[in-house]
Amino acid sequence: MSLLSSTAGWVTEEHSLFADEASKFLDVELKPQIEKWANNGVVERSFWKKAGEMGLMGGSVQEEFGGSGGDISFDAITAYLQAAKGDAGWGYGIQSIVIHYINAYGSDEQKAKWLPQLVNGEKIAALAMTEPNCGSDLQAIKTHAEKDGNQYKINGSKTFITNGGSADLICLAAKTDPSEGSKGISLLMVETDNLEGFRRGTPLKKVGMKGNDTAELFFENVKIPQTNLLGSEEGKGFYQLMKQLPWERLYIGIAGLGAADCALDETIKYVKERKAFGKRVFDFQNTKFKLAELKTKVEVTRSFINDCIQKLMSEELDAATASMAKYWGSQIQGEVLDECVQLHGGYGFMAEYPVARMWTDARVQKIYGGTNEIMKELIARSLDI
Repeated sequence: MSLLSSTAGWVTEEHSLFADEASKFLDVELKPQIEKWANNGVVERSFWKKAGEMGLMGGSVQEEFGGSGGDISFDAITAYLQAAKGDAGWGYGIQSIVIHYINAYGSDEQKAKWLPQLVNGEKIAALAMTEPNCGSDLQAIKTHAEKDGNQYKINGSKTFITNGGSADLICLAAKTDPSEGSKGISLLMVETDNLEGFRRGTPLKKVGMKGNDTAELFFENVKIPQTNLLGSEEGKGFYQLMKQLPWERLYIGIAGLGAADCALDETIKYVKERKAFGKRVFDFQNTKFKLAELKTKVEVTRSFINDCIQKLMSEELDAATASMAKYWGSQIQGEVLDECVQLHGGYGFMAEYPVARMWTDARVQKIYGGTNEIMKELIARSLDI
């Protein structure tokens, strides 16, 4: 069973056709590259462009800006399918998130300038919020941007930036008024090509998600046009971030479901082929019971995630429910992957087996997008009313 459950109220024939074509494309163009990307630490630009030609990144973008005119549910399908193919290297998630920032807050001129290039894969996007001394507490960021004539002058640094090594366009959270706390944060679009004062650190060596280039970014008197402010006025960045975080957090839950499905499928195949004490590993009661538990957890998660997608499409997904999706999806992903590694025995610890790679990839899901501890805090706040 896939994300497109027969009970999911949001699924149309158009969704099913898109999912079928996207799945075929990823089978041919993505799956055979996963190990190479992990070894090289980066996804080639040629794949981004192929994904753009296929239409994988424009499902929720208006046709006048290069998309196919659908809604965010098409992004959800791409998110699920990537994970369900066993990949966590392609940085599509951040591409989608930045696209939705521009869609939501960009001027028509900004949309016309940047959306077609993001949709067709010509440009790769990054979202730069986290700093060396600031993670989930976005109000504490130090990177600042001050007006300098008709430009902004930016100073500061960001870390753990997905797509940071490749990004042509960065959605940057910066303080435009340090005295105003959260009300002093703005979002600025930074085009990196030949940008004086902008520097990338060496690629960060991670435990998992090795196919994705993650880097530190440094801004030393970087100047960009004031027209690159996202939104009609300064100081709206924190509000913009909070409004868009539900999609980022639901995205993590969707990816968790896809990865759990992939791991479960791989493990069922393995235990039916592997023999111990003269019979299939699948035939041991412990194996059957473990798989039954995992399948139940995955199906319960699928129903919840599909409900969240429906709510997001109707603009009814609140922060607490999105936090539940992120927390629960990543938690179940971790539990499923851990048990699947165990059922593989020693082979589950070998990098050549997909479950080993997916196990290490899964761990960060509980950390980025707001730690699961922060998710629980947000959920708890919704109870204190």
